[in-house]
Amino acid sequence: MQVVIFACIHNAGRSQMAAAWFNQLADVRRARAVSAGTQPGAHVHPEVLAAMAEVGVDLSHAQPQKLTDDLARGAALLVTMGCGEQCPYVPGLARDDWPLPDPKGRSVAEVRVIRDEVRRRVAALIAAQGWA
Repeated sequence: MQVVIFACIHNAGRSQMAAAWFNQLADVRRARAVSAGTQPGAHVHPEVLAAMAEVGVDLSHAQPQKLTDDLARGAALLVTMGCGEQCPYVPGLARDDWPLPDPKGRSVAEVRVIRDEVRRRVAALIAAQGWA
């Protein structure tokens, strides 16, 4: 079982979408995803909840969490969400960075574009790693 961590600063938007898509699209016997942040917010952004609900993904119970050593232990990959110098780093863990705009405060139409790009990237990652 491979574990992928999707991480950003507040763990309230892009990383939540990515983990939700991953867990919906990947073979649960091969891989699963968690999301976390270095400075977790209080809740998932409402515009993210709305955009994901439109495609049948319920994030209403998702809670931002801190990226800790315990959470990262045994993970196969850390995917950061384009937060630049502030992006999380875990020594010894393979890392990829997806430069995606932060959905916070954007219109639902703009968040839809981000949501769909996150899904495309997650699907490509799953296919490339053989986790489908």
